Amino acid sequence: MKPIFIPHLLQAPDRCEQFELEDFIPDLESLTPVRGTLSVTHQTNYLDVRSQAETIVTLTCHRCLAHYNHRLTVDTQEIIWLETSQPGHPHSEENQGDELLETLSPQGYFDPLAWLYEQLSLALPFQQVCGENCQGVKVEPIASEPMVDHRWAELARLKEQLAARED
Repeated sequence: MKPIFIPHLLQAPDRCEQFELEDFIPDLESLTPVRGTLSVTHQTNYLDVRSQAETIVTLTCHRCLAHYNHRLTVDTQEIIWLETSQPGHPHSEENQGDELLETLSPQGYFDPLAWLYEQLSLALPFQQVCGENCQGVKVEPIASEPMVDHRWAELARLKEQLAARED
């Protein structure tokens, strides 16, 4: 999937490009290819990007450190504004608030593969746990004898000698 030159979308049927997905995405370590659909529609002053995709990834449990497989799915839509960076342009001051907005140049490129990678990365679980009954890392109980640092052994012997003299 190559980046799309945004002005070419205007000549596409319904000003839309649709992709059937069945391929691995670079930098996304997955067991299966990403399968699904992705569409990019030019809506005059913004791009409407939609995707339904899934794959299987191997994750590491944060509790027990075991590896497990996880089905990663996205069903998402994003609006990407097309803006010129010219001062005084009617839309340049519109979106300058505290809002987080994605913008592209109307004469630029949109990379659907990079966008899909970002969406799948955002869908990864924050807390990765292999199952509800995960007990975590098995910890051996500490022996009942106090652990003595061998470097302090001489001091312990001196302390015993002093205690014996006082008696």
